[in-house]
Amino acid sequence: MARSKSSRRWIARHLHDNFVRQAAHDGFRSRAAYKLMEIDDHDRLFRRGMTVIDLGAAPGGWSQVAMQRVGDAGRVIAVDILAMVALPGVEFMQGDFTDPRFLEILEQHLKDRKVDVVISDMAPNLTGQRAVDQPRAIGLAELVTEFSHDILAANGTMLVKTFQGSGYDELLRRLRKVFGKVIVRKPKASRGNSREVYLLALNHQI
Repeated sequence: MARSKSSRRWIARHLHDNFVRQAAHDGFRSRAAYKLMEIDDHDRLFRRGMTVIDLGAAPGGWSQVAMQRVGDAGRVIAVDILAMVALPGVEFMQGDFTDPRFLEILEQHLKDRKVDVVISDMAPNLTGQRAVDQPRAIGLAELVTEFSHDILAANGTMLVKTFQGSGYDELLRRLRKVFGKVIVRKPKASRGNSREVYLLALNHQI
């Protein structure tokens, strides 16, 4: 099947992307690893020994970074509906984080302990129609927020991707009700023509 013009443009841009080439050189599974590294270098999300949950983790670029930063004394649990090739030190759980039954299994896996950081680089399957894509992106970020509110320890941290547009201001207001501080980040590895931003929510209020 012939590829569309937009598909061919994406492939060409991807192949010439400096972060894609750097990820291949450094052994990271995705260019997104550099987004998380930049945010952590600036804001210090991770410390040695922390417990981290990576939602929508496949193919695993963010989990790789998190595992490096929390060290052997820490714990990284990668969650995705899709299967993911194993990563050294990372615990993978396949399932839907919005399913209450999966949440029960996860809590048992954690032995009812709360976690320090929830990270999510998830995005909905985009159609190219903003009127469809934007509500989906905001809705996904809201689901990550609900999950984080249930699973995070007091003063815990959440980092979630979303897109600027309709519903964005309401999402910020909601986050500020359950976190002491919310910061907006746009890392260099985030393509300039993308509306994506990362919301860093600090000091979780139980």
